[in-house]
Parts: sequence; structure tokens; C-alpha cells
Amino acid sequence: MARKKKKKPPMDVSLQVLSEGMKYGQRLIGLDLGTKTIGVALSDGGLMIASPMETIRRKKFTQDAEALLDIIEKNSVTGIVLGMPYNMDGSEGPRSQATRDFALTFREKCPLPVTFWDERLSTVAVTRTLLDADTSRARRDEVVDKMAASYILQGALDRIKQGFEDESSPDFFEQESNDGES
Repeated sequence: MARKKKKKPPMDVSLQVLSEGMKYGQRLIGLDLGTKTIGVALSDGGLMIASPMETIRRKKFTQDAEALLDIIEKNSVTGIVLGMPYNMDGSEGPRSQATRDFALTFREKCPLPVTFWDERLSTVAVTRTLLDADTSRARRDEVVDKMAASYILQGALDRIKQGFEDESSPDFFEQESNDGES
């Protein structure tokens, strides 16, 4: 007797599909995946503000995944925004493939939907902001990854707030208690 394969969710979904599947109060996590660290940011329940959370020092995949799963569980996360390191010309290189491989492997441990978000120049923008704030090199090194994750997640949240081309999609921010007013 042949075993049925478990149906897995798609590896990645569009930001629009991800946001349409969420209810008010649910949160997104933003990840800036580096070779040595993973920057982590968390949205608020209204999907308005991304806040830097922590930087995970990478060890082995299993340990990295467990740290992320712990954060996801403790914070009622229902979706992942993963920074995609495209080349400046928009093509994908080795880092992009490593990010896709991470997402594919992480999916085995965590069935949450993932959307990829262009992270080009996110670390540069955050570093520039920290330099403008006259932050010491040691402090910059300590916060840049989680700030970059927050920058990535905030970009996605801003896009959600801006809306999508398809006007037939429900407004995420429309309150259920509108007393029947049109």
C-alpha cells in the first residue's frame, strides 16, 4: 500500500497572498540571512511597524532553525518575510541560491508561508543611518543585522499598507465593526 505524501504549502508566496491570509493581530517575522548571522525583526499585530528583535549567530542549520522556531512560537508569527540578496542588475547569484536553499530546508521544520523581499542595499542604508547617528563601530556591528531585517520587513509592511493592484482583494486594515456603514 503506497503512502500518501503530505501536501506541503508552496515554498514561497507573493506578499499579497501572504497578507490576504492574515487576520488582524497576527504578526510577520523579517529575516536578513547572512553567512555568519541572521538578523531578526518582528511586526506589530496591525502590520504597521517592524521592530528589530535580535541577531542570531549562525552555528549549524538545526540550531539556527530551533532559535527561529522558538521566536516564531513565542510571538504568534504567521508568515515570514525573507530578504532576497539579488545582484544589483536584478539577477540571482550564489547568495540568492543559498537563501532559497535555506527557505526550502527550513520549510521542513516550519510550514509557515514565506515571501521573498528584495534586500538590495538594506545593510548599506542601515549602516549609513547608524553612521549619521554617530554610532560606534562596535555598536554598529552589534545591531546592523537586526536593523537590516527590520528595514526589509518595514519595506514589505509599507507595501501591504499601500495596497495591491487588485482592488477586489479585501482591505486587511478594515475593522470588522464598521456598523454596516458603506
